[in-house]
Amino acid sequence: MKVLITGFDPFGGEPINPAYEAIKMMKGNPKLCDLVKLEVPTVFGKSLETIGEAVEKERPDVVICVGQAGGRFDISVERVGINLDEARIPDNEGNFHQGKSIVEGGENAYFSTLPNRAIVKELKENRIPASVSYSAGTFVCNHVLYGLMHLIKTKYPDMRGGFIHVPFLPEQVMDKRNVPSMSLEMICRGLELAVKASVENTEDINYVSGETH
Repeated sequence: MKVLITGFDPFGGEPINPAYEAIKMMKGNPKLCDLVKLEVPTVFGKSLETIGEAVEKERPDVVICVGQAGGRFDISVERVGINLDEARIPDNEGNFHQGKSIVEGGENAYFSTLPNRAIVKELKENRIPASVSYSAGTFVCNHVLYGLMHLIKTKYPDMRGGFIHVPFLPEQVMDKRNVPSMSLEMICRGLELAVKASVENTEDINYVSGETH
């Protein structure tokens, strides 16, 4: 089995992005799967082009995209991507999308086909804070989640994919008051476990993991 895991470059004035920093540290397990790592630009359109090219080349069985969600306490496994770009800030090339469809005339939303609850269970059993999230925002992270799932549905129906958000690193919150963070080592371990759960569970499990608000 082959897993493609992607992470964004830094954006929003941050000097580092924990998503790809953690991915670079990940240890592959040849007995489990072939792991392919990819850095993705935080740019509308170009991010999906980069992922699409990698998918065409590598033909992975599973695609896991990872992004930074500053302000979150845990590793958040995203359940749904919506067909909307509604940026609060410009992307890394100055594009500022407001009220724009990701795929014109496309489905309103797509659900991740990763085993979301199984991933959360795996992380929690290893003492890593995790939850299922029902909003990937409306910036490039959601853009990638929705675009990936559209690509899978229309071109690679046997492929599974989804998106995971990770918190800031401690060094990113030194000047941010009351903002949570997580160590790079814990994020890296969490992503390794997410890959493991995704390979071992072709379908999701029954596990109470959603938000209560």
